[in-house]
Amino acid sequence: MRAEHEAGATTSGALRAHNRVRLLRAVHDCGASLTRSALTRDLGLARGTASVLVGELAESGLLHEEPAAEHGRGRPTQVPGPHPRGPIALAVDVREDAWEVAACELGGRATVVEVRPHDGTPEGALVPLGAALRARLERLAPRVVGTGVALAGPVRPGGLVDIAHLRWTSVDVPGLLALPGPLVVGNDTAFAGLAEARRGGLRGVAVGLHLHVDFDLGGTLIVDGRPLAGATGVGAEFGHMPLTGGDAPCMCGAYGCWGQEVGTNALLRHLGLAHGGGRGRDHAERLLSAATAGDEAAVRAVRSCAGALGRGVSALVNAHDPEAVTLSGFGVDLHRLALPELMERFERGLMAIRRERPPRIVPSALGWRGSLIGAMESVFDAFLTVDAVDQWRRAHA
Repeated sequence: MRAEHEAGATTSGALRAHNRVRLLRAVHDCGASLTRSALTRDLGLARGTASVLVGELAESGLLHEEPAAEHGRGRPTQVPGPHPRGPIALAVDVREDAWEVAACELGGRATVVEVRPHDGTPEGALVPLGAALRARLERLAPRVVGTGVALAGPVRPGGLVDIAHLRWTSVDVPGLLALPGPLVVGNDTAFAGLAEARRGGLRGVAVGLHLHVDFDLGGTLIVDGRPLAGATGVGAEFGHMPLTGGDAPCMCGAYGCWGQEVGTNALLRHLGLAHGGGRGRDHAERLLSAATAGDEAAVRAVRSCAGALGRGVSALVNAHDPEAVTLSGFGVDLHRLALPELMERFERGLMAIRRERPPRIVPSALGWRGSLIGAMESVFDAFLTVDAVDQWRRAHA
């Protein structure tokens, strides 16, 4: 039986609606890179069925076909991709010192449209962001299908966020943003891990570990392509585990948190520079440049952070047995500048059985865009359903 007849669809109309979503999902997941014939084959569709589906989706402003860059004899091969007037997901990355907004198309292309610093307070960060997003929604209506917002702290049900080092406690993100339409609020590292599973180094990996290094360190465990959220939605706070033997108090309320030894704050502390409260990103970037140039003090600070990173990773690998570990943010720089120190501490901390086939540790190819891309994916995950796609088609008939 063809795949087009599966998934419980019992009528021809339900089957067609189901296959429309399957086709849209496939176009999105491949980055709008596959030809119609390749998609037809991969989805197990008949050629006539695929032609009808593409036609319906084009008529409703969901897909648009372009000739492939290269093709052989005969009719030009067509590549389905985002429609010029098709759905847009707004993705936001709220960092400790600034936020940025991207407009994202079906297929995954994200265009940053606004970047603005903020003062580190909930009102100073989120109220101007809400105003900027409402203006963007008004300009892009009715194309926007939702907004995804990544934040640098654990997010509880209802969109309540706690960012200990900024002294944010139970901040009502949806309330301060005051946005119309669908809104998804999530942890920045969980979103970055989702992006790695969809478009990065954890694609196709059953169990993976993603770590994001910024002012401190966050992480998430990826199981079958999804971040493991935990019972209350705030699982995998790896940066707040005592993995490196320290015992200093952390603003989260715990002692000896791993995140105090890895990240911008740790780098600056090594050199006696001001840190904390979302300050010092520029200083940290200059420090990394100095380490690249061979400055001895900067090199020592980077090596110390890289060693602490490697030691903590070994503990998580012993616990979770991932196939791969990906690093984003400043983790990419630590991997580049101090890989021997990172790997030495990593290998020393592994159980003997883990040393036989240790997981690969690789820098993210997504750079600092992982959280934005993950926020986008969360919006399109909500949109790429039969009900939401049918609603779009009715509205754009």
